[in-house]
Amino acid sequence: MYKLTNINKRFIILLVMLLVFPLTTLQASSHADEEEGLNVKELIFHHLLDSYEWELPCTEAKLPLPIIVRDYQGEWHIFSSARLAHGAEYEGFTITHEGDNSGKVVGIDADGNEYRPLDFSITKNVSEIMLATVIILTLLLSLARWYKKNPNKAPRKLFGGVELLIEMVYVEVIKPILGADAKRFAPYLLTIFFFIFTINLIGMVTVFPGGANLSGNIAVTLVLALLTFLVVNIFGTKHYWKDLFWPEVPMFMKFPLPIMPVIEVFGALTKPVALMIRLFANMMGGHMITLVLISLIFIFAALGQAVQTGTAVFSILFALFMGVLHLLICLIQAYVFTMLSTIFIGLAQIHGHKQEHKEKK
Repeated sequence: MYKLTNINKRFIILLVMLLVFPLTTLQASSHADEEEGLNVKELIFHHLLDSYEWELPCTEAKLPLPIIVRDYQGEWHIFSSARLAHGAEYEGFTITHEGDNSGKVVGIDADGNEYRPLDFSITKNVSEIMLATVIILTLLLSLARWYKKNPNKAPRKLFGGVELLIEMVYVEVIKPILGADAKRFAPYLLTIFFFIFTINLIGMVTVFPGGANLSGNIAVTLVLALLTFLVVNIFGTKHYWKDLFWPEVPMFMKFPLPIMPVIEVFGALTKPVALMIRLFANMMGGHMITLVLISLIFIFAALGQAVQTGTAVFSILFALFMGVLHLLICLIQAYVFTMLSTIFIGLAQIHGHKQEHKEKK
C-alpha cells in the first residue's frame, strides 16, 4: 500500500496552508462588509496592494507598522500606523481612501489643503523585503558554514535543495552564456534569482508572516530590472558601446539620419522594461486568479446554501490546482528573469574580432 513520504506530507500541508489562508482572510475581511455588501474588487486589491499594517490569520486583528513621514515644513514624524486606524487623524496625517493617493498617508497643511508627505514608512512590502533578505542570508551563510565544516560531503534536505538550485542556475544558465565572465557576474545573478524566488514563495501565503505581493508590485520589479540595466551598461565593453552608437552597418543607415543608433539605443532601453513587465504581470495575474476563485464562494452565498456549496467545491478544487501551478511559476519566473539578465549581460560583454581571435588561441 502506498505511504506518504515526509516530502509528500509537507507538500500537502503547504498546499492546504496556501488555500486556507486566503479563504480565512477573505472571510474575516468580508464580515466587516456584511451589512453594506461585499465589495470583491476592493477586497482583492486590498490584499494585493501595499499597506501600513499586516493582517493576522483567522482574525480581523492587524499588526501595525511604523510610519515615518516628513511634512511640508521639513519636520519628521514617527508613529505607529494604529494611530491612523479607521480613518483617524494624528499629527496632521491620515490615510486617504480616495483619489490617486488611495491607501497612502496624506497630510493637512495649515490652510487645510491635502498634500502627500515624503514617506519612508516601514510598510508591509518593506517588511517583506527585510524578511526575504534575512531568509536568504540565513540559508546561504549557513550553507557556506556547513561546507567549511564538511568539505568532502554533499549536503542533504534543505541545504541540498539550495545547492541544487545554485547548480541549476550557475551550470545551466550563467556559465554557458557568460563563459569566462561567469564567476564575475554569478554573485549578482544568483542573488537576483534567490531574491525573486523567495519573495514569490512568501507571496503565496497571504497573511503574516507573508501577505505581501512583492513580485506583483511594479515598483519592486522596476528596481530589479533597473539593477540589471545598470550592471549591463556599467560593465559593458567598449565594443558594446561602439555597436550601440555606431553599429557596423552601411553609412546611410547611421548618417546623416541616425536610424540604426536610435534603434539600438531604443532596444537597450526596452530590455529592462520587458523584464519588469514580464515578472509583474505573471505574478500579479497568478495572485489575482486565486483570490477571485475564492471570492466566488462569498459572491454566490446570497443564492442559497446549495449554490454556495457547489461553488465552494469548484472554487476550492480549482484554486488548489492554481496553487500547485503557481508554485511552479514562482520558480519559472525567477529562472527566466535570471536567464534574460544573463543574456543581456552577455551581449554587453562582446569584444572586437581581433580580441576574440586572441582569446581562442
